[in-house]
Amino acid sequence: MNLVILPLGTCWCAHGVVTPGHLHDEKFSIPVSSYLVELDDGRLLLIDTGMSRDHVTDPDLTWAGTDFARMLTPVMAPEDDIGARLRALGIEPEQIDVVINTHLHFDHAGNNHQFRNATFLAQREHHAYALGNPSFPNQYWNLPELHYELLDGGGEVLPGVEIVVTSGHAPGHQSVIVHLPEEGDLVICGDAIYLQDNLDLDNWEAMADPDQARASAARLRDLEAGGARLLYGHDPDQVADFPRAPYRHR
Repeated sequence: MNLVILPLGTCWCAHGVVTPGHLHDEKFSIPVSSYLVELDDGRLLLIDTGMSRDHVTDPDLTWAGTDFARMLTPVMAPEDDIGARLRALGIEPEQIDVVINTHLHFDHAGNNHQFRNATFLAQREHHAYALGNPSFPNQYWNLPELHYELLDGGGEVLPGVEIVVTSGHAPGHQSVIVHLPEEGDLVICGDAIYLQDNLDLDNWEAMADPDQARASAARLRDLEAGGARLLYGHDPDQVADFPRAPYRHR
């Protein structure tokens, strides 16, 4: 089994989006990623699907006319389309068997529509919260042709792949542990932890429930203390620490 980190563009983002009160209006570039897991049984898993490829030509596609637009702007080149990233590895979107969405925000579920042959795994609580909620643009993921398998808690969902419920950023947010035979456990945090600053500053005020987010982060830190490595949702400094496609973490 191995894991490939797929770079899917960036967002020009105000610090206030991720660490309110700290450099609040100053902007910086944060990465957006998906994670391809090639399972030992031949199945292909994606964890998150990034921002819609339509942001390549229209960065304001999702948030134009909203207050959020001044805080965050997607930046994507044609090669940042998840389909293009997969094809560079010799994989067609139709070959993906399973997609795990950590949650259904536009930068984590924006390309769900490209994977119509896949089974999507999401927490039941989160799916219900996101339905019809404008903070989770439904046009990217709430589509009749997509099949969602709704979960009620964590545990192993595929051989070597385990889900941990990490609510706080949103109800029913989930993180994913990938048990790699050579590198050990990698934890895809999603937005349970945006970046190292959340931990260093103990700043969780951008989360829907800061207290719950702090508790979920502590749970992930416990995994780290046990030897796992944490991949935060949008930390630009981790790009250098974790090689990206075509590199395979084994």
